[in-house]
Amino acid sequence: MLQNYNIHLSKDMAMLSLLWLLPSALAAQPSAPDPISAPLRALDFGQLNFLHTTDTHGWLAGHLQEPSYSADWGDYVSFAARMREKAEAQGQDLLVIDTGDRVEGNGLYDSSEPKGIYLSDILRHQHIDLLTSGNHELYKQNTSEAELLTTVPNFRGNYLASNIDIIHPTTKELVPLAPRYKKFTTKKQGIRIVAFGFLFDFTGNYNNTVVQKVSSTIKEDWFQEAIRDKEVDLFLVIGHVPVHSPEYQAIFKEIRGIRWDTPIQFFGGHQHIRDYARYDSKAYGLASGRFMETIGFASIDGLNTPKSNHLSSAVASPIFKRRYIDQNLFSYYHHTGLDESSFPTEKGQNVSRLIAKARTELKLDQVHGCAPQEFWMSRVKYPSPNSLYSWLENVLVDSLKDEKRAGVPALAVVNTGAMRFDIFQGPFTQDSTFIVSPFTSGFRYVKDVPLAKARLIVEVLNKQPQVLQALQEGDSPTTLAPPEQLAYKEDVVAHTWAGPSDQTTLSGKGKLVPGYTTEDDAGKDGDDTVHEPISFYRVPNCLQVLLNNATETSETVDLVYVDFIEKYIILAAQFAGLGVDVAKESDMYMPQKSLTNLILDWVKVNWKC
Repeated sequence: MLQNYNIHLSKDMAMLSLLWLLPSALAAQPSAPDPISAPLRALDFGQLNFLHTTDTHGWLAGHLQEPSYSADWGDYVSFAARMREKAEAQGQDLLVIDTGDRVEGNGLYDSSEPKGIYLSDILRHQHIDLLTSGNHELYKQNTSEAELLTTVPNFRGNYLASNIDIIHPTTKELVPLAPRYKKFTTKKQGIRIVAFGFLFDFTGNYNNTVVQKVSSTIKEDWFQEAIRDKEVDLFLVIGHVPVHSPEYQAIFKEIRGIRWDTPIQFFGGHQHIRDYARYDSKAYGLASGRFMETIGFASIDGLNTPKSNHLSSAVASPIFKRRYIDQNLFSYYHHTGLDESSFPTEKGQNVSRLIAKARTELKLDQVHGCAPQEFWMSRVKYPSPNSLYSWLENVLVDSLKDEKRAGVPALAVVNTGAMRFDIFQGPFTQDSTFIVSPFTSGFRYVKDVPLAKARLIVEVLNKQPQVLQALQEGDSPTTLAPPEQLAYKEDVVAHTWAGPSDQTTLSGKGKLVPGYTTEDDAGKDGDDTVHEPISFYRVPNCLQVLLNNATETSETVDLVYVDFIEKYIILAAQFAGLGVDVAKESDMYMPQKSLTNLILDWVKVNWKC
């Protein structure tokens, strides 16, 4: 059971620690908005505490148009340091975790040449105790080699890769990307931990890496030996894996088959959602959102360790807690008990300066146009005037034209997952370009496709995903849509907030800020900030747009598609009976033009400030 953005605000007032904060603090990045005051829930510290990020995708400057998530990586560096100080002063431990997809999705990463040269230097200043790779680190050869040669050394001994190998660029030998697992003891509590770092059963990696299926990895001798270690107080499984997934279920069952009573803490990611999974009374998993919107907090109390023998044997089970922290300075001040003057660390402030310097050198605040309104990925229905995808269709109609195919009717297919974030009213900057669509995918086409067959191909992509499951075992066609949609169970997964009477009862202060209202396996009180819920609507896997004066009466069309989805197009074409070998017959459409370029060029012409 999953869902996440849902639903009603908690009625249990006793569980809330409400604090209304005055809007006096300045965000770390000069162009970021001040966070808006909101009621907050407290954190429950335990013997062992965790801070968790995942799917940050380059958003280290924070959200410069959203007050709720306006802190930056430098602020997070300060927050982690202050939280560690607080925990250790109480005789407790704190570990910082990151579970991958640190690249692609923001100008701070995507606009540099080579990509990521600023990002890796900014990332390394955070003390991260354990981290893993995501799938985005493995799509391209240069990205995965950067992990091996830069990120793994930057976090030497802390980066784990239980099921990822890479061809070393110098020796040409297949080697583990990083150590398979790690055993260590915490500083204050002396908790003996065995930690693993996994990636889900990913098949879209470039051929210089190998991702072994989780079900095979957990049968290997090294894993079996690790879970048989009797001097372990906690198994810690981190990974770029949804916490509700077959992969994590398999790992849980394998450990439980040998160690039926040892607590297990999982950390996951990939679906871009806030989520918490209960596997049994001593095993839980936390996923902490996306894009530096969320800092996940988890704690465990009641662990039996060599240093805790004095604890009552009446403790039947450890106590697991979780909280999703909105990534802004008000939340940070509240949870550390500090303020604008006492919270920042010198290191954190230096990192914020590094980010500002990088943004200036990359000209990320350069304005290319001004959006006349908001365009939403999933907050409104598709199609509609405020839908990002309805807007994208207009961009494609105006811009997707290849001179060598001038006047030839075409049907274009673009997967909705190619769009990554909303557009806000106001300046559309260099940064916005990569935030909205960061990928380098170009376009390909197959000529003289019967329009009916082209339509059927799109129908297969959207409505018959079971047909595509034969494409590659473990590779789900739903990844054509935005990642968070993997968790959706209904067409509308959250509903607009009930009304002003409930709101007034809760806050006593008037209207709440829209944001996450998470429901997970532990209930509805996980978010640190009490928000007004937001509606999220399902979108199709792919859009289809008629181009070049194509009409429903056109007999044949150029079937144009984003090259990222070619393997899906190939299988769908086979199912549709196209009778054409797409892989051999396709050619480039608008060479040297990516979807990102197309959008930027359209904005410059159509959105004057």
